[in-house]
Amino acid sequence: MERSVGKEAESSNSRDWDVLFCLFAKAIADENDTRKIQALIKLARMAKHAPVSLLVRTVPMLLELLGSPHRNSSATVQEASAYCLKCIASQGEMAHLIGQAGAIPILLRLLPNSDGEFQRALLKCLRSVITFWIPNRVILASHGGLETVVAMLETSSGEFKLILLEILSSLALVREVRKFLWNSRRVNLLVEAASHGSMSSRTRAAQAIGLLGLIKRACRAFVDVGVVPVLMHLLTEGNATAKAVAGNSLGVISSHVDFIRPIAQAGAIPLYAELLCGSDPAGKEVAEDVICVLAVNEENAVEIVEHLVRNLRGGDARAKAAAAGVIWDLSSYKYSSPAVRNNSCVIPTLVELLVDENFDVREKAAGAVAQLSQNKADRAALANSGAIQRLISMLEAEADVLRDDAAEALVNFSLDPSLGEQISCILENPIFQNMQHRVMQMRDADRHMEPSLQHPLTLNPALSRILH
Repeated sequence: MERSVGKEAESSNSRDWDVLFCLFAKAIADENDTRKIQALIKLARMAKHAPVSLLVRTVPMLLELLGSPHRNSSATVQEASAYCLKCIASQGEMAHLIGQAGAIPILLRLLPNSDGEFQRALLKCLRSVITFWIPNRVILASHGGLETVVAMLETSSGEFKLILLEILSSLALVREVRKFLWNSRRVNLLVEAASHGSMSSRTRAAQAIGLLGLIKRACRAFVDVGVVPVLMHLLTEGNATAKAVAGNSLGVISSHVDFIRPIAQAGAIPLYAELLCGSDPAGKEVAEDVICVLAVNEENAVEIVEHLVRNLRGGDARAKAAAAGVIWDLSSYKYSSPAVRNNSCVIPTLVELLVDENFDVREKAAGAVAQLSQNKADRAALANSGAIQRLISMLEAEADVLRDDAAEALVNFSLDPSLGEQISCILENPIFQNMQHRVMQMRDADRHMEPSLQHPLTLNPALSRILH
C-alpha cells in the first residue's frame, strides 16, 4: 500500500513539473519580454529543486534566447537567460550539458560588446559553466577565451575583476593556459587570483602556481611579484584543502636553492609545524616533505627542530607522533642530523615517549631512537637518558613494529664496546638475534652500494589528487 502511494505521489509530482514546463515554454514563446523575464527568474529559483529531465529540456530554449540578436530578444531577456543558465550550471552535471550545447562560444561573442548588469550576468554564467565541469575549461581556452579574459582583466575593477580572476583560476589548471601565462609574462595574474575571490578559486590559483613553479625561471618570477606572502596567507587562513595546496606550492618554490632560507625567514617554518600537527592527512604529508626540504639549510634545521621539540613536549598525541616522525626523517639526513643531535632536548624527550600511552607516538619515537642509535654520540646520550631499559622492555611488545625498532636500536648498542655490558641480558633473545642478523646484512649491502644509486629527497609537485 505504501509503495502504491509513493508511486502515485511520484507520478503526480512528475505531472506537476510537466505542467510547469508547459507554462514556461508558453511564456518564453510570448512576444512580451516582461513575461519572458518573469518565467526565467522563476526557473532560476526552481533550478535547485527541478528534476534534471526538465532542466535538460530548458537549456536549448535558454541558449536560443541568449544568442538571439536584440531585435528578437532584448538585452534584459538575454541577461535573464544568462542568469538562469548560471543557476542551472551550478547543479554540477548540468554544466556539462550547457557546455556541450554551445554556450561558451555564445558567451564569448556577447562579452566584448556588453557592459553593466548584462556583462556581470554573462561573466557569472561563464564562471559557473567552467567551474562545475572541468572539460569546459578546455573548450573556453580553445575558443580564445583566455585572451578575452586577460584583456578584460586589464581594464576591469571591483566585482567584475573578481569574477574574471575566478575564471582565470579555473582556466589555469589547463596546462596550455599556464604555458600562455608564462610565455606572455602574466604570472602576476595568478598571484592576484590567489589573493582574491572565493577560497576554492584562490586554492585553484595556488595549485597552478605550484605547477608552474616547477620551472626555475617561473619560480623567480613568482617571487618577484610577491607570491610568498600570498601563499603564506592561504597557509594561515585557508581551509584544510587550501592550506595543503598553498603549503605544497610554497614548498615547490622553496625547493629552489635560492629561496630555501628567504622563505624560512619570511615565517614559513611555524606554519608548516602547525600544518604537520593538523588533522588533514594531505596537509600533514605536505608539511613533512617541505620541512625536510627547508632543513637542508643549517639555520632552518635548527629552527625546525626547536618547533618539533615543542610539539613533542606540549602537543597532543597527533602532534607528538607527527613531530617524532619528522625527527626520525631529519636524523637520517646528513645536512639536518647535526641540528637534531645538537638540541639537548630531543633525545630525553624521545626516550620519555617510548612509554607514551598512544601507540602512534611510541612507534614514531621508537623509529627515531633506532635511527639515532646508529651514531656513537647519540648512543651515549640515549643510554644516559635511560633508553636501554625501555628498549629491552619493548622486546615484549605485542606489535611487531615496536619490537623490531627496539631490537634494531639494541643491536646498534651492542656494537658499542662501552655499552655492551648494559645489554648482555638480552643477547640470547631470539628477537634480538634475528634483528642482529638483518642489520648485519643491511650494512653489508650498504657498503657495496654505489653512491649514485642513493636517491636524494624529492618533493611531490602537485596535489591533483585532492583538487581539480
